[in-house]
Amino acid sequence: MSTAQADASAQADASTAAVGPTLIGSVQRAMRLLEAAAAHQGGAPAKQLAREAGLALPTAYHLLRTLTHEGYLRREKGVFVLGEAAERLGSSGAQQNRRGAIEETLAHWHDTIGVPVYFAVYREGEIDLVAVADTPGNPAVEEWADFRETGHAHAIGQCLLGQLDDEARLDHLDRYPVQSITRYSVRDDRAFMRRLATMERMQPVVERQEYALGTVCAAIPITVGDTVATMAISVPSYQADRLLPAAHRLQRELGKLLGTLAFSISI
Repeated sequence: MSTAQADASAQADASTAAVGPTLIGSVQRAMRLLEAAAAHQGGAPAKQLAREAGLALPTAYHLLRTLTHEGYLRREKGVFVLGEAAERLGSSGAQQNRRGAIEETLAHWHDTIGVPVYFAVYREGEIDLVAVADTPGNPAVEEWADFRETGHAHAIGQCLLGQLDDEARLDHLDRYPVQSITRYSVRDDRAFMRRLATMERMQPVVERQEYALGTVCAAIPITVGDTVATMAISVPSYQADRLLPAAHRLQRELGKLLGTLAFSISI
């Protein structure tokens, strides 16, 4: 920045101070400093950040102190680097992008197959339904009983628990014991464990009206690193003949989807 430009910037800041603080202007200047700091992985000194942000040095010093105090920047050996608060903002944005990618993928397959599509993971001992794609004409199953507590009764939970070892399964059932949801539901923990033991590896798990009367579901097992996941579909029971063909079609395409689905593990 030239001397004339620096003087003009200082005069503008002084003029703003004379008439009272302009909050929007302050935010804009602070964001320019953060953008400048983010461009230097190893950090940059105040004078360089002020120059790149187009700010007078006194203004830059004031904002840098504030940003450092709030945790958006930290000072190390005379240079400023992004702080934990700024990193959390970046992480939140990345999570939103990943969730958006998952939702787009599910929406594509809902439109292609014409049935509701679900994606869930087993995370920290809990069933986590990450995203669902449906339409008013093809609605998803209503979560009338907490999915986390009724994993034994729906295809998503059965598929996830079926991928765990016996110790993890027993831990889950100790926290969420088997209970009858419909007249088709498995009746007790022992019967449920026997069912899990008979499941064929990497084959769709089918559940017929065990969670919701009038609905049949199929879930496809997915393993991403150390995390188990599933992609599932549902249809009305009077369309049960559509279930397995749709599930097998989706399973054949999973290789193309795994890169996108893997993103959601860290959501």
